[in-house]
Amino acid sequence: MNILNIEHIHKVFGDKVIFDDVSFGIHDGDKIGIIGINGTGKSTLLKIIGGVEEPDAGQIVKQNGLKIAYLDQSPEFPKGATVASYALDGNDETDWIVQSNLTKLGIMDYNAHMDELSGGQRRKVALAKVLADDFDVLLLDEPTNHLDEEMILWLEDYLRSYKGVLLMVTHDRYFLDRVSNRILEISRGKLYGYDANYSEFLELKAEREEMELASERKRQSVLRMELEWAKRGCRARTTKQKARLERLEALKNGKAPLQDAAVEMDSIETRMGKKTIELHHVSKCYGDTVLIDDFDYIVLKNQRLGIIGANGCGKSTLIKMIAGQIKPDAGEIEIGETIKIGYLAQEEPDMDRDLRVIDYIKDIAEYVQTKEGKISASQMLERFLFTPDMQYTPISKLSGGEKRRLYLLSVLISGANVLILDEPSNNVDIPTLTILEDYLNSFSGIVITVSHDRYFLDNVVDRIFEFDGKGHLQQYEGGYTDYVEAKQRFEQPKIEETVKKKTENKDWKQNRPAKLKFTFKEQKEFETIDDDIAALEEKIAQLDADMLANATNSMKLSELSVEKEKSEALLEEKMDRWVYLNDLAERIEASEN
Repeated sequence: MNILNIEHIHKVFGDKVIFDDVSFGIHDGDKIGIIGINGTGKSTLLKIIGGVEEPDAGQIVKQNGLKIAYLDQSPEFPKGATVASYALDGNDETDWIVQSNLTKLGIMDYNAHMDELSGGQRRKVALAKVLADDFDVLLLDEPTNHLDEEMILWLEDYLRSYKGVLLMVTHDRYFLDRVSNRILEISRGKLYGYDANYSEFLELKAEREEMELASERKRQSVLRMELEWAKRGCRARTTKQKARLERLEALKNGKAPLQDAAVEMDSIETRMGKKTIELHHVSKCYGDTVLIDDFDYIVLKNQRLGIIGANGCGKSTLIKMIAGQIKPDAGEIEIGETIKIGYLAQEEPDMDRDLRVIDYIKDIAEYVQTKEGKISASQMLERFLFTPDMQYTPISKLSGGEKRRLYLLSVLISGANVLILDEPSNNVDIPTLTILEDYLNSFSGIVITVSHDRYFLDNVVDRIFEFDGKGHLQQYEGGYTDYVEAKQRFEQPKIEETVKKKTENKDWKQNRPAKLKFTFKEQKEFETIDDDIAALEEKIAQLDADMLANATNSMKLSELSVEKEKSEALLEEKMDRWVYLNDLAERIEASEN
């Protein structure tokens, strides 16, 4: 059943049509991943559904009483607010959930001022608050940005078990695969729905595009035949002839299927000599916290390194030292004379908002050397999906994802032979990420990246360094999946050894088979559980009767529905417990006979 309908929505920003008469139905239980290139309207769609923005035409029709919670990509906070004053509202029933979420997301200092926290920390506080709200529909814009692996897995589990409706914009393809059951693609002002997760969506989209191309080939073939017929001339102006001429006009006016534009990445990196980047006994502390302790490593030519670890462990600090932005406390970092570093920071640098897009790139390079020869800054911008009109708009008019793409372009055209990328997938759309991965795989230089995007790591890196939280880095060969498998192989013998030692330390009395019996608590529960189940069944039957009697009283009906849902959950729990206790009783009886 549809709980929310998008009906004939139209939205324009300036000269750009974002949505052109689009409609879409959202069903109970839908977990929808919204995808599309940056600037197509993903965030705008969430804001329209959440009531933050209004469409120019059309409407959002919601089920009566539907409660919606929304996490913005860049949430705003009251001036002077602390974590506690923003996230906690004095309601014990919800505050403990907020506090639990804050702890899981690594936010411990409730007195910290929001304006003193990093962008990632502020988003975590907002996420913790949103997830504690009472809602039927949850709207999340880039929820995995700035989250480390452990937190992403926690959020994955939370959303997979969440029973309501979810709409999310995210670039994390593994996250989409594991959480979503529908994909909503935005392309050229239209919406395309797929009942699939991300992997299945790729197959279904390829099938749709192939069918569109097949239809276009057929249209062109029929058009050629009809044109040949028209050239031979019509012998009579019969009704049949008129109909054929009208069909010819329709065929001529038909449009070929439009393909989404794709970012084209191509540039020439500077040649690299023998000496690359060498780290000798490098250490770094902040106060009493040891981030990096005596780290030694020589980066090899054409190596692709992925750096992972919990938030705040020192990942960004390490690559900033390599990029020369901060100095180590001890040891030294030697950079080869031919090394030219291109550094992509986690946050975009302050851009002159009044500067035109093309002027921002021209300040870096008027012309860019590619494998095909020199091309102009304007041509390079077109390859990055900045149309001629967009090139002459001020940076302030760009979406967050478009600014990130512009910043990425500025790094790639610098002629670097070493790319240092800090969370390159943040605010970058999936099509651009796919092209970036292909570019990095063909890049004849060194790539060092900090990333929580597991899919990106699997596709790009050939060695992973993991921070252990004590200043040391553990090395693993391969991508992210290889790292997970290696950790599991490493941890399993340790677990088995611990179990073995515990077993060996027991005396002979402890090792003898224990007599099977109820605990005192289990015995008391076993004696009363049949009565407990019967009482719950009677209560649910009474609630059904009360709901029938109050069918026209919406407030009372809502209260009874909540009470019935709680009673049914408790009954299910009691039934599971009944099965366990009866099975245990049978085994006790068998062991005594």
